[in-house]
Amino acid sequence: MDSVGVAAAAPDAGPGPAWQSKCPWGAPSTTSISCSLADVMSEQLAKELQLEEENAAFPEVVAVAEGPFITGENIDTSSDLMLAQMLQMEFDREYDAQLRREEKKINGDSKVSISFENYRKVHPYDSDSSEDEVDWQDTRHDPYRADKPTTTPRRGFIGKGKDITTKHDEVVCGRKNTARMENFAPEFQVGDGIGMDLKLSNQVFNALKQHAYSEERRSARLHEKKEHSTAEKAVDPKTRLLLYKMVNSGMLETITGCISTGKESVVFHAYGGKSATEEKVIPPECAIKVFKTTLNEFKNRDKYIKDDYRFKDRFSKLNPRKIIRMWAEKEMHNLTRMQNAGIPCPQVVILKKHVLVMSFIGQDQVPAPKLKDVTLSSEDMKKAYSQILNMMQQLYKECNLVHADLSEYNMLWHDGKVWLIDVSQSVEPTHPHGLEFLFRDCRNVSQFFQKGGVAEALNERELFNAVSGLNITADNEVDFQAEIEALEKMNEDHVQNHGKKLSTFSSDGDPPIYDE
Repeated sequence: MDSVGVAAAAPDAGPGPAWQSKCPWGAPSTTSISCSLADVMSEQLAKELQLEEENAAFPEVVAVAEGPFITGENIDTSSDLMLAQMLQMEFDREYDAQLRREEKKINGDSKVSISFENYRKVHPYDSDSSEDEVDWQDTRHDPYRADKPTTTPRRGFIGKGKDITTKHDEVVCGRKNTARMENFAPEFQVGDGIGMDLKLSNQVFNALKQHAYSEERRSARLHEKKEHSTAEKAVDPKTRLLLYKMVNSGMLETITGCISTGKESVVFHAYGGKSATEEKVIPPECAIKVFKTTLNEFKNRDKYIKDDYRFKDRFSKLNPRKIIRMWAEKEMHNLTRMQNAGIPCPQVVILKKHVLVMSFIGQDQVPAPKLKDVTLSSEDMKKAYSQILNMMQQLYKECNLVHADLSEYNMLWHDGKVWLIDVSQSVEPTHPHGLEFLFRDCRNVSQFFQKGGVAEALNERELFNAVSGLNITADNEVDFQAEIEALEKMNEDHVQNHGKKLSTFSSDGDPPIYDE
């Protein structure tokens, strides 16, 4: 295509000497600038014009640098990967420049500014970006700290006349209090005051300081409680160490896992090992009952142990750890009494602090179902009721105990008979609330079997008289309970006047207790 002239041609110079054409006082000769259509449509020209407009609109913004990768003089462009990386770097630089322009446009002269640093492109092959860029967090100004340390003069004030400023100035104290918040614990959230001239009064700062200290102490207590207590389906380090010792000594072969959780304990299944002595036989499957040490459920259960003459002298409400150990020891003694009387119950293997090892009621890691979860025929229900009635009478007369929490939740059905579990709260009839606990057990048993369709089931008052051997004749439940409370009062007065009642069992034949 022929070139198109865009400017008029200059007139031809007339004939004359050469010095006239070079005269400095002469009129300058106008030269015509011609460009082709290809130059007008050039992308490089359009880009230069765009950069000129951007520099005119944003003079402080540094233009996008064009490195040697644009010209291709020093880089081998024969590789497609290198070309792709170069194009990506160019795109990233243009994108970052656009973000800087948007950031400056939005912020302007505002004291509160925003930053798009998190949206910038950081290319792994861009070697110049790490050197040119500086983290904005390292350069930000902290308004709470002066650039140079200022000292308060001995006289306690600065300035003269109306410009005097003392150390008790409200603004000075407010800024100092704001700076002191940095000394609070990291867990205490004080907020972000960067860029704000905050001033805290002494009253507000003292309140925040006291709250920070209280939160720190509370956090320490919770951490200590978590480290030294058993939780739901978990054990604390001390309990874990006790279990490890049992396994290492060969008493237990292995601990398979948790099989039951309750309000006061967690029960694990384990396979028995070999005993150190030939007299003691460890069952093939064992149940490990770990009493929880959080005391969340023991706060209202001290009445079961503080009035029991067996533990009354050792009861201390100020030492929770000992209370839990006594609770485990109490269940061990009660199970031993029941075992000696022939009542179906778990066999005690060993007691170590708050960990009680017993025989497992079940088979192949599957625990026996509770009476509330099993579906029995009418004949089995009658058989179960007859067994429970005999066990309650044996428990009261031969073992001198009251279960105190007997219900379908604490009775298991295994091998065609009922097994009693969870006797840690069991007390003797001489307990100040022993008869009251017995009447509650009779009510639970009577209601369960009456709902199960057992016609021979006695009501709670008849069952109470049948178990205890007392003949309380009352027409209604209120009078019946009143007579029970009167008997408990008489029994308590008798115990206080004549001393504690001697147990009918001089020795329970208890298994060994290890406190180490």
